[in-house]
Amino acid sequence: MVIVGASAAGLAAAETLRRSGHTGTITIIGDEPSAPYDRPPLSKEILSGVWAPDRLPLRSQADLDALGLDARYGRAATGLDPTARTVLLSDGSEAPYDGLIVATGVRPRQLPGAPAHVLRTRDDAMALRGRLGPGRGLVVVGAGFLGAEAAATAAALGTQVTLLEPAPVPLAHAVGEDVGRVLAQAHLDHGVDLRTGITVTEVVPSGVRLEDGSLVEAETVLVAVGSRPNTEWLAGSGLTLDDGVVCDEFSAAAPGVYGAGDVARWHNPLFNTSMRIEHRTNAAEQGMAAARNLLGAQRPYAPVPYFWSDQYDMKIRAYGYLRGHDEVRISEGSLPERKFLAVYRTGGHLTGVLSVGMPPKSTRPWQRAIATRTPWHDVAPTLPPSPTGRAA
Repeated sequence: MVIVGASAAGLAAAETLRRSGHTGTITIIGDEPSAPYDRPPLSKEILSGVWAPDRLPLRSQADLDALGLDARYGRAATGLDPTARTVLLSDGSEAPYDGLIVATGVRPRQLPGAPAHVLRTRDDAMALRGRLGPGRGLVVVGAGFLGAEAAATAAALGTQVTLLEPAPVPLAHAVGEDVGRVLAQAHLDHGVDLRTGITVTEVVPSGVRLEDGSLVEAETVLVAVGSRPNTEWLAGSGLTLDDGVVCDEFSAAAPGVYGAGDVARWHNPLFNTSMRIEHRTNAAEQGMAAARNLLGAQRPYAPVPYFWSDQYDMKIRAYGYLRGHDEVRISEGSLPERKFLAVYRTGGHLTGVLSVGMPPKSTRPWQRAIATRTPWHDVAPTLPPSPTGRAA
């Protein structure tokens, strides 16, 4: 078995193969020189200095040794020959396979112009960490969850942060306008200069250039404007590539080839839609599912996706598929107090729940209701009207 991608999804796949009784060779390939490590702490604990980098590895060396992996770190996959069943590597070597799991993840999108910081790897986080603190200035381009977390961490360190976002309301496309405004207000309350409706066209040595030609000066720029799936190495392989490796409900991309984690776009039968999820929990769960199905389980991968975010004193948790929702209602709590639970409708079904400042148990009944495809008409009578008199 060959796993291309040495991060959460790839490691979960390797462990599942061994737990499921596979005794043959497992080759794991990663372009970074180190063993798999965790990425969510990069924008929080590592960037803040609360953690040292040596806390990031997902497993101890002893645990990795027990898996008996053929680990090829510091080598990127450069091509796939599905006829010969061979993965080509950047050092000129090859990795033959009987079964293949593609877990190559994503890379940050860049902006034109001068080099800027991004936040994807341990080295990225350490480089940015050295630029933060009292008396330092940072411009963050993009107020999605990654940019928002980095802005919150930098502000807590005493950095003067300017957060630039092209949308009128940050994250509205994902969480709804009312919830997006609440999250945006938290930045303002903590001294972040949040500017919305702002389009950055390029990075310049002294800061960033805006669409109107004006300049926002900054000694340090972090670009957090989304990511691109790492699929270029699969060009010409015959696999379907469309904003990721396209997979079916079993996470299969082709006979004997499965996708897992951020790079995989698969059909989730629970929501009857194609989705690509860039969250840590999904990476591990899909890595396990892909490994089981590669060994013949053939069970549809139909999760209720989960993500979390820590910003200032806010703990944000969400279950389901919030993008493309038609309505948001506040089930309990208060938006102004930043302590609430919001539920989401898409079509005729409950499809998501998001909590801010609420105990974990508050979302559990909603998570179960999403997993059983509860019709919205069964939910709506239990909900108060939208506080604004419209879909939130």
